[in-house]
Amino acid sequence: MQIVAKGLTYVYNPKSPFAGKALSGVDLTIDEGEFFGIIGHTGSGKSTFVQHLNALLRLTGGSLKVGEYDLADKKCNFLELRSKVGMVFQYPEYQLFAETVEQDVAFGLKNFRKDLDKDGVQAAVKEALETVGLDWQQVKDSSPFELSGGQKRRVAIAGVIVTKPEILILDEPAAGLDPLGKQELMQLLHSIHGGWCKTIVIVSHDMDEIAENCTRAAVFSAGKVVMCGTPAEIFSRSGELISLGLDIPVTAKCANILKRHGYVVDTDFTCDDFVKKVLALRGKEAAHAE
Repeated sequence: MQIVAKGLTYVYNPKSPFAGKALSGVDLTIDEGEFFGIIGHTGSGKSTFVQHLNALLRLTGGSLKVGEYDLADKKCNFLELRSKVGMVFQYPEYQLFAETVEQDVAFGLKNFRKDLDKDGVQAAVKEALETVGLDWQQVKDSSPFELSGGQKRRVAIAGVIVTKPEILILDEPAAGLDPLGKQELMQLLHSIHGGWCKTIVIVSHDMDEIAENCTRAAVFSAGKVVMCGTPAEIFSRSGELISLGLDIPVTAKCANILKRHGYVVDTDFTCDDFVKKVLALRGKEAAHAE
């Protein structure tokens, strides 16, 4: 399903002294099959935008279509939309609530798939837990609050992907995780991506995360999209990003240092590509010296 937003606007607390414009005419297209990143400082509108994608925030201005669903249409089947567009909030483990892991993961599924019997629900929950790398027999009867932090996050994600959404949206998915935890989570998302989950959208402050994983990204500022393109295109404009109060990947910082010393590295800003290009540049310089 393709996501197409045109002139999307949103105001919190309209017609009150506390009114605040969060979106000011967002134009953005996210194609089916992308691993898409959304970047922006706090208050830029990025979280408000993604909450529109499964109608957690209802459309009030502009247009938004997600596949066949026109979110401006009051007759839009929002329940069906939400079963196909899954949302994982920041620190999703804080939203666990049921007595057992199985009950927690099954909760949303029962709302979306009332046609499933007990065995069908159990089979879907088992598959979701195994997809996120948890042992079904080991955790199904456990209290989610007794699990480790990493396991809790996996259970929370399982509770969203149990419906097999075509689009999965994650707000700061790796927040609070150590480097190994971040790596394992991204590997999980890539394993899900391209199957029944055709499109993944991540909101992130971590520019290295965006550079390493995304096919394209959009930069939000003051409620608008001010930049959109591949990570290579975006991070080559590091001066503009810094002026917006944003960070840049470590590879971009290194590339800038090398550039100041007369060495231009044509990289896509992933670590592997950057190291490869620097070594090649060093090899050419050594050959020239000989």
